[in-house]
Amino acid sequence: MSPRVPFALAAAMLLGACSKPEITTYRAPKDPEPAAKAGAPHAHAGAAPAAAPAAPATGGTMAATPVATASGPGLAWSAPASWTVKPASSMRRGSYTIKGDGGEADMSITAFPGDVGGDLANVNRWRGQIGLAPIAPGELAATVQRLERNGLKMGAVDLGGATGPNPQRTLAAIVPHGGSSWFFKLTGPDALVAKEKAAFMAFLDTIKPTAP
Repeated sequence: MSPRVPFALAAAMLLGACSKPEITTYRAPKDPEPAAKAGAPHAHAGAAPAAAPAAPATGGTMAATPVATASGPGLAWSAPASWTVKPASSMRRGSYTIKGDGGEADMSITAFPGDVGGDLANVNRWRGQIGLAPIAPGELAATVQRLERNGLKMGAVDLGGATGPNPQRTLAAIVPHGGSSWFFKLTGPDALVAKEKAAFMAFLDTIKPTAP
């Protein structure tokens, strides 16, 4: 073989290699993460919460406390000045503490749609809360005192007679109004609640519908 043949073959191979297109690799920049909208909340924000009922005014022998239900006509009342106002809550329309010998009692004011099971169911629920046995339907008439105050019909009860180291007593009134049942309930040590009965009954006299 002529010595020129290997040289020509090598030159041809070198020329073919140089004629191939150059391949260039690169890395595309990563798309930026979407920026959070300014002021966007981390969780769903619902409607603004309803304002809490106004705190009762002080002074005099009573403290006026107008309250409205969430879905119907409201009631207003005046609590004795000796009752200490506590903050209301989503369940309570009004709340008080009564202090005295033997400890302190709790006064709650709530309102719920409908009759909430009726008088017998509510009375027996309250009896159970202080350790008393339920009553039969035939005993309800003798247990509930029927009253009428400021155009409102009320059913008041005095549930005492519990035994034990710290016997409790409950004074309560059920007031139907505007399709709802309002409950005014005072519970605490037996002797303290019994002493407050006159003030509780006077308190019931002040309950009245709020102005339209």
